[in-house]
Amino acid sequence: MQKRLAFKMKLYAGKAEEYKIRHDEIWPELAILLKQYAISDYFIFLDEETNTLFASYLINNEGGLKGLSEEPLMKKWWHYMQDIMETNEDASPISIPLKHLFYLE
Repeated sequence: MQKRLAFKMKLYAGKAEEYKIRHDEIWPELAILLKQYAISDYFIFLDEETNTLFASYLINNEGGLKGLSEEPLMKKWWHYMQDIMETNEDASPISIPLKHLFYLE
C-alpha cells in the first residue's frame, strides 16, 4: 500500500535559485536510486518568505527508507547540497516530518 510522506527543510537565504538549478539537473543515477526505493510522485515547494521547503512523495515501503540513507550516492548528494541548506553533522538535510491531517480525492 502506498503512503504519502511529507516533511520540511530549510534553505539558506539567497539559495533558492541554486537549489532549483541543482534539482532541475538532478543526477540521473539519483533519480533511478529513488525509484529503486519505491519513491514516486515527489515534489518540493518553497515558501519564499521563510526559505522553508515543503516536500512530499509516495512510498511503497516506508521501512525501506532506512537503507536509502546508507547509499553512497545519497550521501554524495547530501554533501553536494549542504552548502545551500541546513544540514545535520552527516550532511543529510535537517528534515522535519509533517503530520497528515487532510486529503481530498
